[in-house]
Amino acid sequence: MLEAASIPAGALIVLPEMFSTGFSMNVAGIHEQEPSETEAFLANAARHYQAFLLGGLVTRAPDGRGRNEAVVFDPDGKLFCRYCKIHPFSFGGETRHYAGGSEIVTFRWHDFVVAPFVCYDLRFPEIFRIATQRGAHLLAVIANWPARRVNHWVALLRARAIENQAYVVGVNRAGNDPKLAYPGRSLIIDPQGEVAAEGSEAEQMVSADVDLAKVISWRNEFPALRDMRAEFVRS
Repeated sequence: MLEAASIPAGALIVLPEMFSTGFSMNVAGIHEQEPSETEAFLANAARHYQAFLLGGLVTRAPDGRGRNEAVVFDPDGKLFCRYCKIHPFSFGGETRHYAGGSEIVTFRWHDFVVAPFVCYDLRFPEIFRIATQRGAHLLAVIANWPARRVNHWVALLRARAIENQAYVVGVNRAGNDPKLAYPGRSLIIDPQGEVAAEGSEAEQMVSADVDLAKVISWRNEFPALRDMRAEFVRS
């Protein structure tokens, strides 16, 4: 799919949560060994397309559970950023198999500051707010979000964009596994909550141009972020 697309140099490419395996509680079966095959793929693809490439994979935590991670490689194929999902999905049993992360991270993509998150993190607006306090202009959410809650996916992505006056990129899995159906419905949303690009339920590439000036001008025109009460948002 990447090869068939016309990807400009310097683009940000985002792949879903656990894109190379699909979501699984079988940490022993899907976690990355050393050297990591999935990280090698991401590094090589980032070099090939001269792009920044973000994708999800699983590593091992010190307690033997998994770490549900989003990793970013730069156009030189170097590991640029590593984020561990802060909120494992306890309702689905993920906390038994995966350790939660403890750090909100950001990285520079050209003049943008980008903060990556994973799936269930989307339901916790406080971590997105902290990322915005730290300068984020674009919030990326990679997911295996099920079809039965697709309306929540769309509504929450738009809410995170509106409240943080930031671009939001939500990249979701499509297809089925033995337990769940996944609706795709990847979205790129602008800082005013308008949909810039939207995917269907099929496997596909979704793309849009983003403009840092649009973020800055909207934040200046409607300066809601200046009214944040710092004592209620602590990093």
